[in-house]
Amino acid sequence: MGLTLGLIGYGEVGGIFGRGLPGKPGIDRIVAWDLRFADAANGAAARRTAEDTNGVIAAASMAALCAEADLMISAVTASQTFAVAEEAARHARTGTRFLDLNSASPGTKQRAAEALRAAGVDYVEAGVMTSVPPYGIRVPTLLGGAQAEALAATLNGWGMDAKAVSETLGVASAIKMSRSIMIKGLEALVIESFTTARRYGVEAQMLATLKETFPQIDWPQQGAYFFSRVVQHGRRRAEEMREAAQTVREAGFEPLMTAGIAARQDWVAQQARDGVFEGLGGKSAWEDYADRLIGKDSKDA
Repeated sequence: MGLTLGLIGYGEVGGIFGRGLPGKPGIDRIVAWDLRFADAANGAAARRTAEDTNGVIAAASMAALCAEADLMISAVTASQTFAVAEEAARHARTGTRFLDLNSASPGTKQRAAEALRAAGVDYVEAGVMTSVPPYGIRVPTLLGGAQAEALAATLNGWGMDAKAVSETLGVASAIKMSRSIMIKGLEALVIESFTTARRYGVEAQMLATLKETFPQIDWPQQGAYFFSRVVQHGRRRAEEMREAAQTVREAGFEPLMTAGIAARQDWVAQQARDGVFEGLGGKSAWEDYADRLIGKDSKDA
């Protein structure tokens, strides 16, 4: 008899897993829960979106999902990592497993593990090592914890790309968060640098010097990608960077740079919520995004 898989969080990542995992060997049922399902105005539509996905079943509640699921996969925002684990610990059955995909600090993952272990649930941390959409369920993922090796074998049998890196919880997250400081930091730097250059009318000269120093990078294309991802997911990225800042603190350092990255990501996300980038999309040039920012009162930046 196969297992019931529970997807906690049915946003971009949860939806990708919901579309990619039905029919994989050993999976009998997939149930999903997302806070949006409980929304009075839009909950019914969110449920339909989930249930239109290859037979995924929208659970009535988090408790209902935990009552059914043999393996839970948590794919929520970084700030909800511990809260979701804590709630799952109240409802999950002893002997079930919990895979935590969220971008959180080693300390946060360790606290989540403690809560679930106390409830008899096997906890495995995951570090998702790059953007999920281009890879789908094949996104490179590092696993940590006592059950990491066994779970990696199961996930790889489903066509995923999972690698156990340590039985010690926190190692996979430390790798992930250290990388995120660089990647999200580059995004923030590109947005700030490119927009400033555009404002002064020196973008051509600036890009030429970047190409000379880093000839392997197509800077206009990379810039457009960075702008679009932060505009679309800046709020989530800012949450991740706050967890990255906590990772730095846990290492004994003051997260001066990481805190600044979080602030810049958050600021761009706020501009998006205010409609500054309305009408722009995946094919827009970086200049289009920068021009929208330049059009705002400079004191707002």
